[in-house]
Amino acid sequence: MHLFQMPQEQYAHRSAMQSSEGPQVYKVGIYGWRKRCLYFFVLLLMILILVNLAMTIWILKVMNFTIDGMGNLRITEKGLKLEGDSEFLKPLYAKEIRSRPGNPLYFQSARNVTVNILNEKTKVLTRLVTGPQAVEAHSQKFEVKTTSGKLLFSADDNEVVVGAERLRVLGAEGTVFPKSIETPNVRADPFKELRLESPTRALVMEAPKGIEINAEAGSLEATCRTELRLESKDGEITLDSAKIKLPKLPQGLYSAAGSRQKIYELCVCPNGRLFLSQAGASSTCQINTSVCL
Repeated sequence: MHLFQMPQEQYAHRSAMQSSEGPQVYKVGIYGWRKRCLYFFVLLLMILILVNLAMTIWILKVMNFTIDGMGNLRITEKGLKLEGDSEFLKPLYAKEIRSRPGNPLYFQSARNVTVNILNEKTKVLTRLVTGPQAVEAHSQKFEVKTTSGKLLFSADDNEVVVGAERLRVLGAEGTVFPKSIETPNVRADPFKELRLESPTRALVMEAPKGIEINAEAGSLEATCRTELRLESKDGEITLDSAKIKLPKLPQGLYSAAGSRQKIYELCVCPNGRLFLSQAGASSTCQINTSVCL
């Protein structure tokens, strides 16, 4: 009983002392310079948030950000739509590039514009380069067609085909062909002259079924420096005209020894064929049945 009463007495004593002293108050919080620093950092953070928000709104306003896109860039169901001029600093990969209906499409570059067609192994198959001095196309075959699909021009390693009905050359010096040319018809424009010329080499015209040279409203002139030769291996040469002139033939002088020389006389058959006959004191031309028939 003595051990149990001692704690009760001590507890009663302590309670009496606390009641006589009054309630004790403990201060909780940040005071002094720490409080001022905390308020300063909170104010600085609020200023940074306001500045960041203002900058974000300004960027959105300047770049014209909307729910449909940014600036001249619009996001549509079919892809991206650019309005106005656009500049690409790095490669552009796209499946299709086209302008708005009714407006042209421009490609502009300070040096050149290159279009490459690659295969699955990223190997260049076709290349189109438009530079400041030339336009180059690298491919196995180059074709130009009309809107209806008709071939106008085609070029490959073997041949160059011009599918137009007429090929006109407007150069003052004409056209130079280093090698042969094959064509069914060569003619000049109306009221223009046609000249086939080889300044330093020979000019050869070949055709398996014949060559026709026709001047319907003018004259035909053939001029050479040394010899002009008309030869027909299996057929004949026909000069069909009302008048045939040989104005510059040389004239020989008669001599008694001329009868012993091999001199011939030019004879004409009734059908226009020419043959030679041994010349004599008088004409020796007689109808030769083996020639004139």
